[in-house]
Amino acid sequence: MTAVVELRDVAYAYPDGTAALVHATCTIGAGERVALLGPTGAGKSTLLQLLNGLLRPTTGSVTICGLPVDDATVAEVRRRVGLVFQDPDDQLFLPTLLEDVAFGPLNAGATREDAAARAHAVLDALGLARAHDRAAHHLSGGERRLAALATVLVSEPDLLVLDEPSGDLDARSRRRLRDILQERREAVLVATHDLDLVRGVCHRALVLVGGTLVYDGPLETLLGDRDQLERFGLAA
Repeated sequence: MTAVVELRDVAYAYPDGTAALVHATCTIGAGERVALLGPTGAGKSTLLQLLNGLLRPTTGSVTICGLPVDDATVAEVRRRVGLVFQDPDDQLFLPTLLEDVAFGPLNAGATREDAAARAHAVLDALGLARAHDRAAHHLSGGERRLAALATVLVSEPDLLVLDEPSGDLDARSRRRLRDILQERREAVLVATHDLDLVRGVCHRALVLVGGTLVYDGPLETLLGDRDQLERFGLAA
């Protein structure tokens, strides 16, 4: 299986010396759907930001689709890694939803016509076609989550990364998001506390506790082991 992500002995410490990630090593293959789990403060968001060069490891190496993440490759890495932030407002900032979604292709050199066509296609696929001329702040919380996802999917990344994507979704919107993730063909990494969301979507789990990867294995095996869930701080 072709590797989309390779972490080799990756550590990250904040400027004050606080360790956020410690000696993390793992590989994610093309098309894999992986849940990234762990209690609050475990280092999940740090790991996600290392994947597209927003942060750089203190030690170790991060490789995306065979590209080492560095100053020379970061633009291409960010094209290949579609990161959906925890707060949709971090990705929705233009006057209309269509402009927000077309921004990525335009920035990558697409013509205005091609960017608009691609944006319309993605919005239609996510059930947001009728909202294309609306501002993000006029959308519901669930619609904003899907709109932020659309801004990433339009660029056809090799890896789709979502940080707590179901945070403020109602049951209907959560089901819609789960259905969308089940249909994706690229590799998917979902950092979440929502075990119901990743059940049936992801086949593998990575668990971070205190910045250390303590589990890498089948998701269903983890979810079926109450003692292990308690030990990792994941039990409801």
